[in-house]
Formats: sequence, structure tokens, C-alpha cells
Amino acid sequence: MRMIRQSGSRELEIRKSRFVCTLARAADEAEAVEFIARHRRAHRDATHNCTAYVVGEHGEIAKSSDDGEPAGTAGVPMLEVLTRRRLTGVVAVVTRYFGGVKLGAGGLVRAYSQAVAETVDAVGVVELVPAVTVTAAVDHALAGRFLGDLHARGLQPADVRYGRDVEADVAVPVPDLDEFEAWAAQVTAGRAALRRGATGHIEVPAAP
Repeated sequence: MRMIRQSGSRELEIRKSRFVCTLARAADEAEAVEFIARHRRAHRDATHNCTAYVVGEHGEIAKSSDDGEPAGTAGVPMLEVLTRRRLTGVVAVVTRYFGGVKLGAGGLVRAYSQAVAETVDAVGVVELVPAVTVTAAVDHALAGRFLGDLHARGLQPADVRYGRDVEADVAVPVPDLDEFEAWAAQVTAGRAALRRGATGHIEVPAAP
């Protein structure tokens, strides 16, 4: 799964019309619809609030609206940008304030596509990778070095607990599990107790 890294907005001006694209994450269709409704209420003075969203684990739900623009010139181009970037869990609204100069069908398609594409580039894209939470328990004498080694490896523990031992919960991508456990055993001379826990996802920067 690929998702936007964070919500965000970006504005561009084309022949005196302002196009403001706002992107947000949406866990499901209901959340996407609610976001659109809130946005339209907040920007009811705009000429158009055109929309597109893709939701579902595999992007199986994808819808768009031209909101009064000529059919196929706004919502569909917006949606094509999202699907071309292989995104899901995302909703886009492009708010247009008409500047008095008509752009024509081709100009509208380019404007709405550009607004979404530039905003996706601005907010960034992440990939959701299946991961398992591994709890590593080490004695206090090893804890400082082990936690430092985790950070150096690019792994940020979700939680660290200090008790009889020091326990750190680390989300490890599924393909890296065996290698991580071998590494942990090596850097602690076999003194780390490792326990696999819940399966979930972690976010990593997406390849272009």
C-alpha cells in the first residue's frame, strides 16, 4: 500500500484562476465523504470544489466529482493522478476560484491534474510494509549500547520499559525478521531474549 505521508495543501494560479488542492488521509469511504463535506462547507464561496478519493487496501473504491466543471475535466484527471501514483487511503479536493478567463477543456484537465500532482509531491508518499513487533529484553548493563545500536540501525523502539530487565518493542519488516534476530543475538553475545508479537504495518519512504 502507498499513502500520502501527511495532509497538506498547495495553491497555483493559472490565467487568474486560483486552484487550491488539499490532500488528506482517509481510512475508508465514509471518512473521505465526511472530509469532502467539511471542506465544501468551509469553502462554500469557491466557484468549484472538485473531488477525488481512493480507499481500500487495494484501492478498490475510487470516485470523483467535477462539481459543475465540464464533465471529465476535473474529478477524473484528479483521480487519474492518485491512481497513477498507486495511492490509496487518500482524498483530494481542488478548490477553484474563477479568475474570469476560461481555460477550455484541455486547460482544465491540465490545471486540475497539476494541482494534485504538485501537492502529492509536496506532502510526500510512504509505503505500508507488513511488520512484526519484536520485544527484545536485555539486562541493564547491555541496555544503553543495545538501544544505541538500534538507533544506528535506523530502528526506533515504539516503547522502552525499565524493570528487572530493559524491554524494547521494535517493529521489524517481515522480510527482515530472521536477519534482525540474528543481528540482535550477535551484538548482545546471545544475551538478548527476543519475543515476536503482533503483526501490523510500518511506514517507509516510497520509491519513486
